Amino acid sequence: MALRRMLASPQFLFRFERDPANAAPDTNYRISDLDLASRLSFFLWSSIPDDELTTLASQGKLRNPAVLEQQVRRMLADPRSQALVDNFAGQWLYLRNLRAVAPDLEEFPNFDDNLRTAFKKETELFFGSIMHEDHNVLDLLNANYTFVNDRLARHYGIPNIDGSQFRRITVTDDARRGLLGQGSILTVTSVATRTSPVQRGKWLLENVLGTPPNPPPAGVPPLKENPPGAGAKEPTVRERMEQHRADPACAGCHKVLDPLGFALDNFDGVGAWRTLGEDGSPIDASGVLADGTKVSGVVDLRNALLSRPNVFVGTMTTKLLTYALGRGVEYYDMPAVRAIVHDAERNDYRFSSLILGVVKSTPFQMRRSEDEGERAANVIHH
Repeated sequence: MALRRMLASPQFLFRFERDPANAAPDTNYRISDLDLASRLSFFLWSSIPDDELTTLASQGKLRNPAVLEQQVRRMLADPRSQALVDNFAGQWLYLRNLRAVAPDLEEFPNFDDNLRTAFKKETELFFGSIMHEDHNVLDLLNANYTFVNDRLARHYGIPNIDGSQFRRITVTDDARRGLLGQGSILTVTSVATRTSPVQRGKWLLENVLGTPPNPPPAGVPPLKENPPGAGAKEPTVRERMEQHRADPACAGCHKVLDPLGFALDNFDGVGAWRTLGEDGSPIDASGVLADGTKVSGVVDLRNALLSRPNVFVGTMTTKLLTYALGRGVEYYDMPAVRAIVHDAERNDYRFSSLILGVVKSTPFQMRRSEDEGERAANVIHH
C-alpha cells in the first residue's frame, strides 16, 4: 500500500514548481537555478537533469547566459536529445497518429505496416538531421534530401534503392522536398478511402501557418461520400466541396482551408504521386490562397509558404514554447515569440537559435506565483 501511494502521488507523477516562501501572491518571479535545470532537462531530454546540470544549478551558475548556452549546446549534442524528435516532432507533426490510421486496403492495396513504419522513420530521421546538423528550420519545408529504405523508395518511385536499411538520398523531384512531400504527413491528413483537402488544409493552418481554423458550426453535415466503385459520373471531391461550401455557415473557413488542401491533391491518401483522382478524372490542384496568391500544386504552395519565412518560424517557435512550458501560449507570451523569431533571423533561422531563444525567454525563466485563492485551495487539498 505504501508503494501504491507513492506511485499514485501527484508529486511522483508530475513536476511541481513551488513558489518561494517570500513570493508575494500573483506576482512574477525568476525561477531558481534548480527549477531552471529541471525545465531545461525535461524540454530537451524528457528526463531529469544529469549531474553536470544539477551541479551547475546548485552552484548558482546556470543562470549565467554563457553557461546556459554552453549547456544547451551540450544537451542538443547528447543522444538523449532524441527525445525532441520522439516527443516534440511526434506531437507537432502528428507522427503519433500514424499508428492509428487505417487506410482502406481496397483503395490502397499497397499499404501495410512496413510502409507505416517507414513513413514514421523517414520523418524522424529528417527532423533529427535538421536538429543535429543545426540547419535553417526552413529546410523542414524545402530540403533537397530525405531518408528512405527499399520499401519507401518503391512507394515513392525512387529507383536503385536496395535493402531495409535507411539511407540519406538527394531528392530530385521538387514535389517531394521537405515535409509536404513525405508520406507520414500526407497519410495522417487523409481519411480511410481518399485524400482530405480539409484535413490537409487544417494541418497546414495549425502547424505551418499558426492560424488554426474555428471549429465547424453545430449541425453541419459531413461531406457526402460517393458510393464504393463510383465512376466519373459521380461528383469529384472538389465538386462535392464546392457544394458543401455553398452553405454560408461553411464558406468562410473553407475558403481558407480548401485551396491549401487541394494544392496537395496530387498525393493520394497514402502519399503516392498521382495524376488522376479517385474517380478517374484529372487532378486539379489549383486554387487561390487567403492572401490572393494563386497556386497550382505542392511546389507553388511551398514557394508561397517560404515567401513569408517569419510565419513558419513563428509557428514552430510557438509550438516549441508550448512544449517547453507544458501549457498553451497566451497573448502575453507573443512578444517573447516575436523576439525569438527576430533574433533567429540574424542567425539564419538555425535550429539551435530557436531552442536558445526559448530557453532564454521570459516565459521559460520566470513564473507567476499563485494568487490568494489558489494558495488557499492548495492548502485545503493537501
